[in-house]
Amino acid sequence: IHKAKSTAKELSGGEKQRCAIARALVNNPKVILCDEPTANLDKSNALAFIEVIKKLKQEGYTILIATHDTIFERLHEVDKVIHIENGEVL
Repeated sequence: IHKAKSTAKELSGGEKQRCAIARALVNNPKVILCDEPTANLDKSNALAFIEVIKKLKQEGYTILIATHDTIFERLHEVDKVIHIENGEVL
């Protein structure tokens, strides 16, 4: 809340990432597309994001995540992992 009136230039990379996540969720979409959602987050915020993703999946949301962060592979809630290397699906 202390940054509510800040401009984007005044926010850190992690703060911008958290704003983007909040903006994506505010309209209650049924499909959520995440491109490197944890890239600019510190460990505690990345873990908090993962907890949000788990809850959304339990609520029936479809979530597509493109990431280099291997933590998503280890989640029990993940239905499918597709590896792409050099433009090829492995």
